[in-house]
Amino acid sequence: MNLFVANLDYKLTEEELLEIFSEIGAVTSAKIITDRETGRSRGFGFVEMADDTLGQAAIEELDGAVVNERELSVSEAKPRERRERTY
Repeated sequence: MNLFVANLDYKLTEEELLEIFSEIGAVTSAKIITDRETGRSRGFGFVEMADDTLGQAAIEELDGAVVNERELSVSEAKPRERRERTY
């Protein structure tokens, strides 16, 4: 299950994000989204849990949890919508 994680501390690393979710169970991947120009965290990311049961457990346990003085928002990731390019 792919999870959307918002309201991340800008200093949080992908390794730290992986550790937080690994406490729930097996994590396939953890990615923090960064700004293309500055490389700075945009404050959200995606975590892929090994299966739906672990994903649901992560949502229940970590949605609203406080990490580095920020309340996480964890939900199931929605499929990415294609955007029209404007030139």
